[in-house]
Amino acid sequence: MSIHTAELSWKPGDDDQFSTGRYSRVHQIAFDGGTSFLGSPAPTVVREPYASKAAVDPEEMFVASLASCHMLWFLDFARRAGIEVLSYHDKAEGLLEKNAEGRIAITRVTLRPEVEIRGDRAKLAEIHRQAHDACFIANSVKSEVIVAPED
Repeated sequence: MSIHTAELSWKPGDDDQFSTGRYSRVHQIAFDGGTSFLGSPAPTVVREPYASKAAVDPEEMFVASLASCHMLWFLDFARRAGIEVLSYHDKAEGLLEKNAEGRIAITRVTLRPEVEIRGDRAKLAEIHRQAHDACFIANSVKSEVIVAPED
């Protein structure tokens, strides 16, 4: 067992009017390794100036965590199979819509990894399947996660 943390910090700005809903939702997100960035609701959910297009929204973080987890497992399984990976690029996409219960949710995440390797590509589909099965994040969510390599 291991524990993974993120520290979020928010406070209203000088011109914010919290009681009327006119306040910035932009916040700081920090991780134990020292990385930090601005978080915000998506501007499609909360309009600017109360959200920021420049910040990372929770939906993007969710999609990125699935893509990152898949990539890390893929690289490990490729190495074990003796495949030299030269590059890996994924333009992952999450679909936000009403789910079967009528609640707004990310119902599907599609990973589109483009992998450049040295050698035979015949094993790549199996390695993507192994990576998907091993991904802690994919194993933790109800959303459908599709792996559609661009190979």
